[in-house]
Amino acid sequence: MAVDYRVGRGLDGASRATGFVVVAVTYLVAGGVAWAVAEVLRTHHPLTVTFWADIAATLVVFLASMVAGNSSLYDPYWSVAPPVVVLAWTSHLGARAAIVDVLVLVWAARLTANWALGWRGLGHEDWRYVRIRGQGRAPWWLVSLTGIQLMPTLVVFAGLLAVWPAFGGGRLNGIDAVAAVVTVAAIVVEAVADIQLRRFTADPGNRGKVAGRGLWRVSRHPNYLGEITFWWGLWLFGLAAAPSWGWTVAGPILMVLLFALVSVPMMDRRSLARRPAYAEHMRRVPALLPRLTGSR
Repeated sequence: MAVDYRVGRGLDGASRATGFVVVAVTYLVAGGVAWAVAEVLRTHHPLTVTFWADIAATLVVFLASMVAGNSSLYDPYWSVAPPVVVLAWTSHLGARAAIVDVLVLVWAARLTANWALGWRGLGHEDWRYVRIRGQGRAPWWLVSLTGIQLMPTLVVFAGLLAVWPAFGGGRLNGIDAVAAVVTVAAIVVEAVADIQLRRFTADPGNRGKVAGRGLWRVSRHPNYLGEITFWWGLWLFGLAAAPSWGWTVAGPILMVLLFALVSVPMMDRRSLARRPAYAEHMRRVPALLPRLTGSR
């Protein structure tokens, strides 16, 4: 007999509107708890304060996801938390800090809106979570807490750590210009890829077909490519402000590993199982970076 992974009764039958209310309340409570933790730790270094506040907020979302019976309650956290963190780090609004704040806010608003457009409510859980849960190798609450929620929170915090020096002031330089171009390009690529995919999947005539138009013609996962590039752009801002913090390159490297070793293989396996033509698509189109020469 399958074991119910939910702590609470679950809200599978709730309307989409009710689901959004649950998400909003959850994140407001998470924000309040994070603020309380920050107040308790206010005499510590800002990095320490935001780290533990971030962890506390994640735990609140985790508990809510267990009660709701849906780990996808965490999904918007990826884009909701970063602007809160960078705004908390903005002690004075210099030119570099202002640019970083605006770019992170634009990225976050767009990505959160993309999530909201595609989210069908508490009765729907990300297919990856469903698959992992079905493997039953460990208690679901532990898998959800560590692998689905805490791990991404830590990876995102590592990515944000790279921009900490950007909030310390200093004049803009050539690296900032490169960082701005890279970050803006990344946001545009990710946004265009998401729009193209939504239009493709909305057409009933494309059911069972492979998305091979626009950016999807040169990269199997252009949305992931845009996301990865965004974090490299943020790292460049930190490098422009303080080259000695170059070691924070570990953040964008973790992003590359997360997408290249986890997200891309999972999406490819799913597409192979659902679309007969995907094997040929994989042979012709690279996973992330477009080929500089034509495909064979």
